[in-house]
Amino acid sequence: MTEVRLPYADRREAGRLLAQRLEGYRGQHELLVLGLPRGGVPVACEVAHGLQAPMDVFIVRKLGHPAHEEYAIGAIASGGVRVLNPEIEVPPEAVERVADRELMELRRRERLYRGDRPALALAGHTVIVVDDGLATGSTMRAAVTAIRLQHPAHLVVAVPVGAAQTCQMLRREVDELVCPAMPEPFRAVGLWYRDFPQTTDDEVYELLEAARRGHALETH
Repeated sequence: MTEVRLPYADRREAGRLLAQRLEGYRGQHELLVLGLPRGGVPVACEVAHGLQAPMDVFIVRKLGHPAHEEYAIGAIASGGVRVLNPEIEVPPEAVERVADRELMELRRRERLYRGDRPALALAGHTVIVVDDGLATGSTMRAAVTAIRLQHPAHLVVAVPVGAAQTCQMLRREVDELVCPAMPEPFRAVGLWYRDFPQTTDDEVYELLEAARRGHALETH
C-alpha cells in the first residue's frame, strides 16, 4: 500500500491513492461512488475509475452564518435534508433566508451537472461518498443524513485527508470511514495539497460525462 506523503500533488493524485485504500470494494456488485461538488468530484472520478464503479454527484450546500458567510451554521442536501449546528444560535428567519438562497443554487447545480438524467438509485447499494477533505464535517454530515434516507445497504465515507476529531465523529454515523491522513493541527483542507484550485462547474460536468462514458464502455 502506498505511503501517504503530504501534501498531495493535487486532487487527482489524492483520488488515485484513496482508490488503493478502497481496493477491497473493487468490482463489487451494486457499488456506487458519489462525489460532493465541486472539489470532491475530481477525487471521486479517480476512485470510481480505480474501483470500476459508476459515479454520480451528490449535491450539498453549506449554510453560512448571516454575518460571517464563511462560518458554517449547517448545510442542506438533495432530498430536502437540512443539518444545523445546535451550538450556533441564529434567528430562524435568518436561517430560512440563507437556506432559500442555497436551495436555489443546489437546484441550479443539479440541472447543470445532470441535465434531465435522474440521480442514481441508492437503495440496496454499497455507496462510497467522496470529498477532497474533511474540516468541520457539516457538508458530509448533511450528505450522509440524506443518503441514509435512501436506504443504502452499506455506506462509506472516503476522503484523502481530514481533521481527526471530525473523522472520529463521522465514523459513528457510517458503516466505514476511510481517511489515509489526519494531520494535526489540521486548520484547512487546502493546506494539504500543493495544487488546490477551485473546481469549476464546467470541470464537474466534463468529469461526470467522462466517468459515464468510461463506465459504459467497461460494462458492455
